[in-house]
Amino acid sequence: MQKVTATVITLNEEANIEAALTSLRWADEVVVVDSGSTDATVAIARGHGARVETRSWAGYGAQKNFAASLASNDWILSIDADERVPPDLAAEIRALLQRGPEQPGYRIPRVTWYLGRWIRGTDWYPDYQLRLYDRRAGEWTGRRVHESVALRESPGQLHHALQHYAYRDLSHHLATIDRYTTLAAEQWRTEGRSVSFAGLVFHPAGAFLRNYLLRRGFTQGVPGLIVSILNSYYVFLKFAKLYELARSSHPAASAAV
Repeated sequence: MQKVTATVITLNEEANIEAALTSLRWADEVVVVDSGSTDATVAIARGHGARVETRSWAGYGAQKNFAASLASNDWILSIDADERVPPDLAAEIRALLQRGPEQPGYRIPRVTWYLGRWIRGTDWYPDYQLRLYDRRAGEWTGRRVHESVALRESPGQLHHALQHYAYRDLSHHLATIDRYTTLAAEQWRTEGRSVSFAGLVFHPAGAFLRNYLLRRGFTQGVPGLIVSILNSYYVFLKFAKLYELARSSHPAASAAV
């Protein structure tokens, strides 16, 4: 049977880390890489028997690759502190490792708890994430946000969902959107992307239609409508911040849009 190391990167996650680590008790090893928490995150993690290492923040992908490098096992299950591995998913992973994985990595569906319900629609579901992988066959990319594992072969896919407790409330959601869209716009800028008037108008509108109609946000009640609107706002803000970056970099060309 293949053994698995679960990895978590943290910064001031005392509100989340205990539940996350409790959901990983079945793993053969747990590694936590903390980037300088000033709360009880490290103490809680050590209390759960995790190996805890401190490393200055180097970016999402770099932190996760460092965590994987510390593992005693080649198979890695990477989760965030606000995620949980429910018993059915844990059993599925253990069964897979026992019979021997056929692919070098596996995408896991993810379901998010939001405004009192599990959101099973919009871009948030099934929101497949490549989190179970053989570190010899791939590593995390260096993107500023929405980092992912790049494998040299095609991944497989699991059935049971990873649970995501992403936002405490709407204010937390909006603050996260503000932070992530800044990182996304900076990433786009380094990739040489540009923005047009049409992009500012039509990409957000298309995102709302995709979320609310094509991906059935309308079946999720008022929370589905709110998620669809805020996902559209996320897209708008990425483009608006990219436009802002372009203006600040090239003031003479600011009339392009």
